[in-house]
Amino acid sequence: MAMSGGKDDGEPMMEMNTTPLIDVMLVLLIMFIITIPIQTHAVKVDLPVNDPTAQKSPVDPQKNKITISVDGTTSWNGAPVDAVRLRQYLDVAAAMNPEPELHFQPDPQVRYDVVDQTLAVIRRSNVTKLGFIGNEQYYREF
Repeated sequence: MAMSGGKDDGEPMMEMNTTPLIDVMLVLLIMFIITIPIQTHAVKVDLPVNDPTAQKSPVDPQKNKITISVDGTTSWNGAPVDAVRLRQYLDVAAAMNPEPELHFQPDPQVRYDVVDQTLAVIRRSNVTKLGFIGNEQYYREF
C-alpha cells in the first residue's frame, strides 16, 4: 500500500485513506459472524387442541339470560333447566371474574310464585349483576 504525503508544496492531505479501515471492519464482521452461537435451543409449548367433541360451557362469560315461559318452564340461554341445574349455572357465573350479566325475562302471563321461586334461587346464588328485561313494554299499564 502506498501512502501519499500530500503535494510537494507542504499542504496537508485533504483525503483520508479508508481502505485499511474497511479491511479491519470486514475482518471484525466475519469474526462476529463466526463466533455468534447458532440458536439451536427450542421452547416446548403445549398448544390447545380444538376438540370437536368437547361440549361448550352453557355459561356465557359476557351475559346469560333466564326466561320463564307461560307454562312455567325456566330456561337458561334457551335451554330448559330445573332449579338444581339453574343454581349450578348461577354459581359458575358468580365465580367468574368479571362476573357476566344476568338477564331475567319472565313471561307476563306466568304465575307469580314460579317467578318468585326463580328469584329466590338467583338471590341465594349471590349473583350481583341482575337485570330485568322486557319490563319496559308494560310501564304504561300500571
